[in-house]
Parts: sequence; C-alpha cells; structure tokens
Amino acid sequence: MRLDLFGYAFDLDEAFVDASIAEIRTQVRAYEDGDRRAFSLSVAFPDSFTGRVMAAMATIPYGETRSYGDLARVLETSPVAVGGACGRNPLPIVVPCHRVVGADSVGGFSAAGGVAAKEALLAHERGAPVQRTLG
Repeated sequence: MRLDLFGYAFDLDEAFVDASIAEIRTQVRAYEDGDRRAFSLSVAFPDSFTGRVMAAMATIPYGETRSYGDLARVLETSPVAVGGACGRNPLPIVVPCHRVVGADSVGGFSAAGGVAAKEALLAHERGAPVQRTLG
C-alpha cells in the first residue's frame, strides 16, 4: 500500500501487519496529524536478519534516534549491515527506520524522497514545522 505523509510517498507491505488497510491508514494519518506517537498495530517481523533489525528499530521511542552503530552493537553486527536492513524495511513509518541515523549525519533513507523525507519525519517528531513537498 502507498501512503503519503508530508508530501512524500511511502510504500508499506501490509502483509506484515495484522490490521486492515483502513486501520493502518487511520493510525498513520493520526501520526502525521501529531495525534499519535506509537502505533498499536501487530507487526510480524520476518524471521531473518532484517526482522531482527526491524525489532530493534521498533524499540526506538518517538522523537529519539539511535545510530547504525548503536544497533550494530546490540545485534553484534556491522553498521553497514544494519543500514542495509533498514533499507529493506517493508514497513517504513510503522517500524521507524527514520530514527536510525549515522554517527555524524542523518544517514540515508531508501523511501521516496530520500534523506529529505527522513529529515521531515525527524523534524515532525521533534515538534518542528515540516515543510511539505509539492509533489
């Protein structure tokens, strides 16, 4: 399913969520409106390295970030491997890969809009105004 937030398109694979598409859309819209900080959706993490990284990302609180290195230490792997798994996250927004940043930069982002979309999500969670794109 495709969702638009702050003018950016995000593709989510709803097969990993035990909820209707309407419920996913409702909760994501409430997140965008600032009325929701956590999702109450049952997520099925894949039985893979990506699933382990997703589970770790899911524990990062709203408005906070962790570095690729932080997650790598917890998962006993490399920051590059964590970054690759973040890029394979089938549930951006719901599983907050945007909260994983580089040690000295915001890092990358594989969703449409790239780093600009990631910066918009992080600004939103800091309570800063988000510049919506025109696309």
